[in-house]
Amino acid sequence: MTPSVPPPPGAALHAFDDGRIERALDAEGHAHVAGFIDARTCRELAACYGDDARFRSTVVMARHGFGRGEYRYFAYPLPPVLAQWRTALYERLAPIANRWHAAMGLPADFPPAHADFLARCHAAGQRRPTPLLLRYGADDYNCLHQDLYGEHVFPLQVAILLSQPGEDFDGGEFVLTEQRPRMQSRAQVVPLRQGDAVVFAVAQRPVQGSRGTYRVAMRHGVSRVRRGRRHTLGLIFHDAL
Repeated sequence: MTPSVPPPPGAALHAFDDGRIERALDAEGHAHVAGFIDARTCRELAACYGDDARFRSTVVMARHGFGRGEYRYFAYPLPPVLAQWRTALYERLAPIANRWHAAMGLPADFPPAHADFLARCHAAGQRRPTPLLLRYGADDYNCLHQDLYGEHVFPLQVAILLSQPGEDFDGGEFVLTEQRPRMQSRAQVVPLRQGDAVVFAVAQRPVQGSRGTYRVAMRHGVSRVRRGRRHTLGLIFHDAL
């Protein structure tokens, strides 16, 4: 099942402080948003993992060397609450995406409306929706990776933890790494609670150095779940080939 009465975008976006989010993204490549959605909505979204009609495909990570666990991509039409969040968050993040691309010397032409960006993806053959639910059990994990699905990539994405650490599961920390030129990789753990969101770079972000701006490669993953079951919702703003 999915939430029977989808909350308006503002019911979640009250926690989304644009200025703070932008500063955190510029400084670290990610921003933690505490209390993005409530526990009831988390439980209802996690419970829809077993509803086959909602999804276009299921990926068993071990079969592809991605780690251990499963994830399922939602089919179009998306559940209304996900469609609302995806649209509203894109519109809040598009100015940051354009500024980042300009700083990295990349095309800075993400349109203000998500529908227009999706039209661009679809015209290039990227027509498959990318919002997904991930499910991990004991000893499952997700290898470090980047969610790139075609030529058109929006440089930011959002993950929302639907389970409660310490109650539903132990372990399973959200991990980010960055590789700066001529430096060793740096890892960061984002301490998420149920209903928290993290906004983070898909593949690269700009960093100001002594000789100008350079690109930092970013990857993300999930450490080993030691006990229980962990569900996560992922909102990716570009569609897939």
